[in-house]
Amino acid sequence: MDSIVVRGGCRLSGEVEVEGAKNAALPILFAALLTDEPCVFRNVPEVVDVRTALRLLADLGADVQQEGTTVWVRAKHLRSIEAPYELVKTMRASFLVLGPLLARCGHARVSTPGGCAIGARPVDLHIKGLEQLGARVEVVHGYAEARCSGRLRGATVYLDVPSVGATEHLLMVACLAEGTTRIEQAAREPEVVDLAEVLCKMGARIRGAGEDILVVDGVERLHGVEHTIIPDRIEAGTFLIGAAMTQGDVFVRNARPEHLHALLLKLREAGADVTEDTGGVRVRGRQRLRSVDVKTMPYPGFPTDLQAQFMAAMTCAEGRAVITETIFENRFLHAVELNRLGADIKISGNAAVVQGVEKLSGAPVMATDLRASVSLVLAGLVAEGETEVSRVYHLDRGYFRLEQKLRALGADVERRGRQKG
Repeated sequence: MDSIVVRGGCRLSGEVEVEGAKNAALPILFAALLTDEPCVFRNVPEVVDVRTALRLLADLGADVQQEGTTVWVRAKHLRSIEAPYELVKTMRASFLVLGPLLARCGHARVSTPGGCAIGARPVDLHIKGLEQLGARVEVVHGYAEARCSGRLRGATVYLDVPSVGATEHLLMVACLAEGTTRIEQAAREPEVVDLAEVLCKMGARIRGAGEDILVVDGVERLHGVEHTIIPDRIEAGTFLIGAAMTQGDVFVRNARPEHLHALLLKLREAGADVTEDTGGVRVRGRQRLRSVDVKTMPYPGFPTDLQAQFMAAMTCAEGRAVITETIFENRFLHAVELNRLGADIKISGNAAVVQGVEKLSGAPVMATDLRASVSLVLAGLVAEGETEVSRVYHLDRGYFRLEQKLRALGADVERRGRQKG
């Protein structure tokens, strides 16, 4: 099993380019199931989760081709309406094929999902929404089986929480439903907006993308599309945090400031020098960071997917920070591992109190989920000595050649095991 070894003490410096957004690419790839015409997607990140998604599409009968970051999908002749546990268990987003298969075929059977160990993340909002659109859904023996007679019917759906996955799921299905669908308390994330843009290019009629109410006028069919995936704001934020905490100087090319507003405000508050540009974002860490409180919130609030990385930065900041997690109930598993490096973190319910220390010390640590894994790598950059992060298969789900990019910025980092960066 692979691990990543980091020898601390290097400042990150230089320029790095981020990949396409994994969390945008996955639902967009599954949107190709809504049409029998060819779809071409560019800037698709070459990460494990995308490979899983392409395997799933091929397993369903779609013609899938990939050349670097360009992917061609044509779901003309689907031979299966089932997404098995073997393919869904490692990636929660796989559940999003349920609605498109249902809309195309009138019947779909998809395993309930797995993914990172960061909380229950139930799919009840997805199922409730599909039922309101006229689907009959049963969950039996770990599978959700959905049926409908003819086209689904537009309806008003209120989401109890602004779930990104449920919003994306219902958005795709509503495009082929009869009549008008109104999704209230919809997620506003840039990845949702990117999906809506793709669907509109395919012939969908959607109003309100990026707002908390989405209105979709259903159409009878969608056609093929060409689209370039937006840059990954979470990968961009990871490098920006790394620059600040190592007192480095990094320009992240393709980072979109409008997608990172909450993080950039917090980095400035912590004392980092942040420069926004049309081509990206530059962060210079001129001094030891100051402790800053953070509360994760749905977009445009501070993203939960950057909470672990920001906590790593706060471990060596001056003062005391309170980090409150409101999205996922188990997303502090990395705190225990950060404490192994000498951090002073105490957990109380959904809040972590981080007392900054003068220095961290390298030690063996273990990743528990995707974002936790990269937070431990960032902590290793400022720790004295050697930090070995094991179970980095989590990291490979969302970061492409991370160690290679860090080395190009001056970090002393290497991968040990089967794969090489």
